[in-house]
Amino acid sequence: MDKIETRKKILKAIEHEARVDLGELAIRLGLSEAEVANEMSEMEKEGVICGYLTLVDWDRTDSQTVTALIEVRCTPQRGQGFDTIAERIYKYPEVNSVYLISGGFDLMVTLEGKTLKEIATFVTDKLSTQESILSCATHFILRRYKDHGTILAKKYEDERQLITP
Repeated sequence: MDKIETRKKILKAIEHEARVDLGELAIRLGLSEAEVANEMSEMEKEGVICGYLTLVDWDRTDSQTVTALIEVRCTPQRGQGFDTIAERIYKYPEVNSVYLISGGFDLMVTLEGKTLKEIATFVTDKLSTQESILSCATHFILRRYKDHGTILAKKYEDERQLITP
């Protein structure tokens, strides 16, 4: 197995199961534990592996958070495109992600706040006032059904009692 194929197998294996034991992963992939550890370390240094995340279903906790998807229309800057605008946005600590997208908007920003008002304040005071930003459309996530490939929603089961004559 060549290096590219090895890396691809490792990445596919840990993408949805980051806590897998290196020994178990090595057995699954038919590699030595040292090979897996070395490749993962190398990919971390190169920025291929950017971090390890835990997917949390916050609706099942006492934590009250609001998640918003904000579509941003902006004017790209000469010689820099959208990169400078995206960088200004992703530096805010409340911003989770920024994507360059196709369609009617240019950027998709996701962020979390404690309340709808907190999100609205961020959009009106920090985001929409920036030079080059033409407009924003804010969408609030009301319920997550599937996130990062993991189904979060419990399958609906009708709990009504059957009444027979």
